Amino acid sequence: MSEEQEAHSSYQPVDASNDEIKHQLTGMYQNWFLDYASYVILERAVPHLGDGLKPVQRRILHTMKRLDDGRYSKVANIVGQAMQFHPHGDASIGDALVQLGQKDLLIDCQGNWGNILTGDGAAAPRYIEARLSKFALDVLFNPKTTEWKLSYDGRNKEPISLPVKFPLLLAQGAEGIAVGLSAKIMPHNFGELCDAAISYLHGEEFHLYPDFLTGGSVDVSRYNDGLRGGVIKVRAKIEKFDSKTLIIREIPYGKTTSSVIDSILKANEKGKIKIRKVDDNTAAEVAILVHLTPGTSSDKTIDALYAFTDCEVSISPNCCVIDEKRPKFLTVSDVLRRSVDNTKELLRRELLIRRGELMESLHFASLERIFIEERIYKDRQFEQAKDMDAACAHIDERLTPFYPQFIREVTKDDILRLMEIKMARILKFNKDKADELIARMKDEVARIDNDLKNMVEVTANWFRLIREKYAHEHPRHTELRAFDTIEATKVIEANEKLYINRVDGFMGTGLKKDEFVENCSAIDDVILFYRDGTYKVTHVQDKVFIGETERSKAEKRKAEVIHIAVFKKNDKRTIYNVVYRDGKTGPSYIKRFNVTSITHDREYDLTTGAPGSRVLYFTSNPNGEAEVVKVTLKPNPKLRRIFFDKDFGELLVKGRQSRGNLLTRLDVHRVTLKAHGASTLGGRKVWFDHDVQRLNYDERGQYLGEFLTNDLVLVILKNGDFYTTNFDLNNHYEASGILRVEKFDEQKVWTAVLFDADQQGFAYVKRFTLERTVQTRHLNFMGDNPQSQFVLLTDVAYPRLNVVYGGADAFRDPMEVDVESYIGVKSFKAKGKRLTTCAIERIEELEPLRQPKSEEEAADAPDAEVDADVDVDDESQTEGGSGESRDDILDEITGQGRLF
Repeated sequence: MSEEQEAHSSYQPVDASNDEIKHQLTGMYQNWFLDYASYVILERAVPHLGDGLKPVQRRILHTMKRLDDGRYSKVANIVGQAMQFHPHGDASIGDALVQLGQKDLLIDCQGNWGNILTGDGAAAPRYIEARLSKFALDVLFNPKTTEWKLSYDGRNKEPISLPVKFPLLLAQGAEGIAVGLSAKIMPHNFGELCDAAISYLHGEEFHLYPDFLTGGSVDVSRYNDGLRGGVIKVRAKIEKFDSKTLIIREIPYGKTTSSVIDSILKANEKGKIKIRKVDDNTAAEVAILVHLTPGTSSDKTIDALYAFTDCEVSISPNCCVIDEKRPKFLTVSDVLRRSVDNTKELLRRELLIRRGELMESLHFASLERIFIEERIYKDRQFEQAKDMDAACAHIDERLTPFYPQFIREVTKDDILRLMEIKMARILKFNKDKADELIARMKDEVARIDNDLKNMVEVTANWFRLIREKYAHEHPRHTELRAFDTIEATKVIEANEKLYINRVDGFMGTGLKKDEFVENCSAIDDVILFYRDGTYKVTHVQDKVFIGETERSKAEKRKAEVIHIAVFKKNDKRTIYNVVYRDGKTGPSYIKRFNVTSITHDREYDLTTGAPGSRVLYFTSNPNGEAEVVKVTLKPNPKLRRIFFDKDFGELLVKGRQSRGNLLTRLDVHRVTLKAHGASTLGGRKVWFDHDVQRLNYDERGQYLGEFLTNDLVLVILKNGDFYTTNFDLNNHYEASGILRVEKFDEQKVWTAVLFDADQQGFAYVKRFTLERTVQTRHLNFMGDNPQSQFVLLTDVAYPRLNVVYGGADAFRDPMEVDVESYIGVKSFKAKGKRLTTCAIERIEELEPLRQPKSEEEAADAPDAEVDADVDVDDESQTEGGSGESRDDILDEITGQGRLF
């Protein structure tokens, strides 16, 4: 038995018709399943590294080459002819052919071939036609370098692998699911593949990134060169059509307009986004209109579409190919290198084949010339030869003196070819033309020999030729960019309402008749603080019991909720100001802290944990505000005063587990707010990341400054438009064309130079201040004429310009202009002042000769501290103008009423 036969199971079931006999399944499946899996991997689902094709694709292209006559063929005919080579039916062949045609590279299609944007299928095979593209004819076929094998039924020959002289696998991409493994190779840009191939041949570094026919944008920061384990994110292209409408113009790879619309509608039904309706106006290009509900932020909705719908998808590439009859996992760079090396070898083989053909032609041309010039065909011995062998022997004898001139040894087949020369050719023989032909062939052989010595440059020239010929037909469709991480909790619509029932101790979105807390979403968390000092974070639910804590259970009393709010994870600016009593009779402490992240449904304690502890005062401050409170002590004959103030601004913000500062050891009656305070955290530091065109607080990109509540961001575009926005992280900015982004300063003076189209194109200079805009409405400092040309913009206090003349005025010396003294500050709508009427070659900004004087900031006077031991008059011992005295407080504590 051969090794191949031994590799398969030899188990044969015995008497299958006898029900009493038990059959051992192990023998049946031991190798049979492996045979099936190997066949699916090698012959069905995974592309081959050599030509980048699956077997069904290779057989389709081979069939189309056999049918090719320059005209279109019916797809039904192509499918029928391909069934001679592919044994799996017409459906699989037809589907594979349509997919090849939709990739718009190898097949020239005619008729309705479906739409990759909408997901519409192709028309029936009898109605659509196809032929090979010019690119396919150039790079796929050469029967002289093709290896062949018999088809599945032995009646025909099919190629083992097509001689593809291009990284076709990376250009088309491939996807397939086999048994135990899968392949998912992204398509790449045609021109970039050619450039990368040339770079590799010259030993230069190269990088390859996906490009999809559906467009969109892709984040390739984790592409991992296409190796398994990598991830890419692909986003749709979403633009603002108007203030109430978004338009999706490009969709992610692998999605259709129908699937994207379905995902948007489902997200709307679940309350994750707020939209009014969706219209699909897709024709030749994608156009999905998303109509927003009144009052909905378009910027926030764009982020929500990316977070909750198919407008953003993650794809895990897996570059698996068949190499030497085994599946291998490679990087796309490795695939390109192997493809380029294969192309170089194919070109070398073609050159060698061509050289061999030329040498044969040259050899026979030399034989023919000598045979005719020496008139061997007129020799008596030749004419009177008794048979063919004698004639051949005579010719061989006459050619013997010329053997050193021949390229190779003269064989009998060569002599027989000479015998077949017709008399008409002999009569028309021209020695000069024959010598010219031989010289041309020798020159071509010399060129081929030179090319064989410089195969690297020959291959590079091949890729340059392909790029120049076809790359313009395949521009890049997908934009490469870095994506910012969208937090779902920040962009989801707060379409639920959170309620609390303090009497029964319940919280949830279903308590419609109880106390309203705030708007929330289904994925939000809620933070709860109790009077006993415990707090916890729990999920938003329809109804959940919150009226009990571990401490209240131990003390056998009801837990009182003093604060409830939607919890923002990692929020360091929300500061909680607290005064609490430590134990039943212990001292009172004051503290400021934040809560950035804690475990869900686990109880924490803001006190020291002593039994009987109680929160006396609590506020939540979203921007770190620090108020002043008035502390009222319980009256005591020994106390000289029962009121004093405390400023939270004097405390540092510490961790939530810190004990805090001692407020007083005396009994506290109550703590009340005396005066609101400002934020102790200062303004919010804001950065602008030019890679993703978004604001952030994470120190990424250009630092814009420290922003207070009413501060704005100024955006200036290259076309002269400008607008202001708040510093909300959900703001979207133009992907291109931004000139300046900075913190808005109404007092800053700007200097602009432009060629004014309304003033015959003369150069004008103007100085102005910019204004606040409403809701990102664009204003323009260059005027209304779009033909005006922008030159420069500067915010230097004392700018200087250098005007260099050109054209007919090139003989003039350059003119230096001190702009500050040349023109005054006016409105940005003003025309400005003309620099000159002469022809100008360029205008440059010079270094300023003066600098503005810096203003010294006045130092703030330190706050006066109040000594608690200072005697205070009885008149001042009233509470905040309320007229309460020591006796009033005592009566309140004891419950005594006053008659007068």
